Amino acid sequence: MFNIFQYSEDKYKEFVEILNQRKSQQSSNVTEKVQDILAKVKQEGDGALIELTEKFDGVVLKDLEVSNEELEEALSKIDDEFKNILEEAKKNIESYHNKMLQRSWCDFQEDGVFLGQKVVPLERVGVYVPGGTATYPSSVLMNIVPARVAGVKEIIMVTPPDKEGKINPAVAVAAKVAGIDKIYKVGGAQAIGALAYGTESIGKVDKIVGPGNIFVATAKKEVFGEVDIDMIAGPSEILVIADENANPKHVAADLLSQAEHDKLASSIFVTTSKKLMDETIEELKIQTSKLSRKEIIEESLENYGLFILCQSIDQAIELSNKIAPEHLELMISNVTENLPKVKNAGSIFLGYYTPEPVGDYFAGPNHVLPTAGTAKFFSPLSTESFLKKSSFLYYSQEKLNKEGNKIIKFAEQEGLTAHANSVRVRVEDGRV
Repeated sequence: MFNIFQYSEDKYKEFVEILNQRKSQQSSNVTEKVQDILAKVKQEGDGALIELTEKFDGVVLKDLEVSNEELEEALSKIDDEFKNILEEAKKNIESYHNKMLQRSWCDFQEDGVFLGQKVVPLERVGVYVPGGTATYPSSVLMNIVPARVAGVKEIIMVTPPDKEGKINPAVAVAAKVAGIDKIYKVGGAQAIGALAYGTESIGKVDKIVGPGNIFVATAKKEVFGEVDIDMIAGPSEILVIADENANPKHVAADLLSQAEHDKLASSIFVTTSKKLMDETIEELKIQTSKLSRKEIIEESLENYGLFILCQSIDQAIELSNKIAPEHLELMISNVTENLPKVKNAGSIFLGYYTPEPVGDYFAGPNHVLPTAGTAKFFSPLSTESFLKKSSFLYYSQEKLNKEGNKIIKFAEQEGLTAHANSVRVRVEDGRV
């Protein structure tokens, strides 16, 4: 059932091949289907959304937008305890993301020069919230709250309806708590098309964020450039590094927390203790038998679960940096000493009592993270994701006269004589 390795440089290629098998699971004709859907939405607008919702979700909608009455009905189905938990989680997410908020700045220099950067929030953002095998009110908070902190003027949410034409109550209450402006009952690639191009009901946005299936991910990739997107998210993954002091029951539980997401999810366990590895594998068998998503977990672990024995924690971290996991748990005694050694990871969970779900739901850091090794060059979703920047500068006449010949020389070196001339005419005239 499990892929067990003694780590070596040669074995690393085998690890990568196993992980990369997930990419081959994507259907070769998905892109063509998505392109057809996007073209239809671009041409036909709301009519296409209603038709495609009937085709894919099995429900005929009269109105795409969720009314206040529908929202109140959904909210009435959620108990006050969960609402309070959502409110507390929102406050934690706000507090964390407020610390990342950037400000415009200006640097005044000599000779009448000033230059700087103007930081401006995006005007309109679209948030995709999936339906399907599980619902994720936590993702609603993680996508909307940072946008609110950044100062986005309007945030709209799209999510597939159920067979009765309703939206999931937990998703609805999370959106309400997070401060959503409008909610539309549409999912799949057609929802991405509506956000990217605009329809009669749904206005075009500047950026699309939120997870989804392969059709949603492909659609986001196709519309990138028409609008911005957060990232192309792949299947979930976790890498746990544990020393001999870790509890095998805890390690197993954390590996299972990601394996239940998806049959393509990857759970990787790296340790210096053979005893801990053996005990963890036994715990995995025991705990899996008691979980509701048992079949998904078993297939995930069999195909993409890796159990790797290393000679040292340094070697384990070196391996982790090569893999660049979405989630990294350091279940080791000296986390503060080893944290600086971690170079590539979406989010890092420190110590024996910080399981990944603490970050998924409550603590404050964002759980929208780079996957499939992209943590080597991508960052988690954050306040910064909803800000854009413009540079500005001002040269006085005296400064341009002083530096003008250098700029003219630079432009002429590139063969751009009109560039050079725009500076020369000012320098020669002696006026701005």
